[in-house]
This record gives sequence, structure tokens and C-alpha cells, in this order.
Amino acid sequence: MLLTIDVGNSQTVLGLFDGDEIVEHWRVSTDPRRTADEMAVLMQGLMGMHPMLGSELGDGIHGIAICSTVPAVMHELREVTRRYYGDVPAVLVEPGVKTGVPILTDNPKEVGADRIINACAAVELYGGPAIVVDFGTATTFDAVSPRGEYVGGVIAPGIEISMEALGMRGAMLRKIELARPRNVIGKSTVEAMQAGVVYGFAGQVDGVVRRMSRELVGPAGDPDDVRVIATGGLAPMVLGEAAEIDDHEPWLTLIGLRLVYERNTPNFA
Repeated sequence: MLLTIDVGNSQTVLGLFDGDEIVEHWRVSTDPRRTADEMAVLMQGLMGMHPMLGSELGDGIHGIAICSTVPAVMHELREVTRRYYGDVPAVLVEPGVKTGVPILTDNPKEVGADRIINACAAVELYGGPAIVVDFGTATTFDAVSPRGEYVGGVIAPGIEISMEALGMRGAMLRKIELARPRNVIGKSTVEAMQAGVVYGFAGQVDGVVRRMSRELVGPAGDPDDVRVIATGGLAPMVLGEAAEIDDHEPWLTLIGLRLVYERNTPNFA
């Protein structure tokens, strides 16, 4: 099976693929202080519970694909693959790795690997033009042309960051549970804050997507032709409230990692 690892600023998602199908997934906190040995123990604890894998680290794993937005974690994961999975082909997404996605930005090297991986998966699953909205530590909007090119995007503060900042900077406010309120008009301070976050972000998504869609297709195109895909751990908070979202694919980045692995290791079975 193929092990895919998507390291975000706050959380790391691991997924197991049996062919094209994701058969298991785990979500853990991202900690740049973890050493390679600690990561290996964590991975063994997670994968040792799966019936399709053996009890020893690496049993049943025939390939590994990794992308990371945290350089320190990527360094340690590189050591994990070398020390504990030495016989397993590994693809670490970095400059020089074939993704199949041309990057049409001023400085392609500054675009996060996860954003390119998302674009790769979006093109494969839905075609272009498309916009990927990834609800993570930041909320990112990534535009893909009709020809499958990554043309740029938008980066906004994420849902959790915004709620934490509101609780910290508001003298009469506090940290609250991130949950959907009963109504838009809050009957308490907690409900009012929850409404501001959920419906405020839904409005942000709709507004940004509409503007990006018009720019993406140009004056002669139809913005309705742009497919909008939501992903990321916090996407369920705004699904059903953001009218511009067409599809929800929670494992978009993991699917993109599988595709990139296959494009860089043609003998993978």
C-alpha cells in the first residue's frame, strides 16, 4: 500500500491507499519538535492497528509520498524514510518533483507544496477551470486554468486563527467552541461569535470565489463554468452555507500525493 503524509502548520494527515482507494486515514497535531525517532514510533502506533498491515514498521508499505509546509518536519520525515523505510520508494514533494502542474506565478518556488498538490488532484478529478478552497491554519484559494495550470491564489486568515485572535484581543470576549450556532442572530455572546465566524467565513468564500472566477475565465468566459472544491479539516464548518462551493473532497491533498507518487515512480503497482 501507499502511505501519504500531508504536513500542515497545525495538523498532519496520513492516509493509506490500496490502489486508487483510500482505506485508512489519521489526523495528528504537527509538532516541529518531534524527532525522526518519535515520528517513527507515532507512525508505528497508528499503522500497527490496521488489519492490512503487519506489526512491524514498514510491513505492507510499498511506497511513501510526503508534502510539508513546515521545513523542520520535512527534514525529520526525510530521516524517517531513510532510517526506517530504507527499502521503500519515497517521493518528497519539493522543487524538481514532477507534478504535471505548470506554475504560472512570479516565483514558483514560494508556492506551498500542498497547494500545488491540491491543484494536481483537482485537475485529475474535476478538470479546469477550478478553484480549490482549503480550510486549514490559513484559508487558501487556488486557481487552476482550463489547461490545468496553477495561476495563483488568495491567502486569508483561517477560521481557528480568527476565532483565537478575537478571544485574545476582545476585552469582554473569550475563547469559545468552534461550532455552528442555532441562528445567525446570536442570543448570547458565544452564539454571536460563532455566527460571526461561520457566516462571516461563508460570505468571504462566496465573495472571493466570485471575483476569482470572473478573473479566471476572463470577459469572454462564464464564471459558472469554474468548479469550486472545498477541502481541509475545517471545511465542514461552512459547507451548506457557502453557496459557491460545488464539491467537498476531504482527502484532496492525499489524492494529489498519490498522483504525484505515480508520476514519479512509473513502476508502482
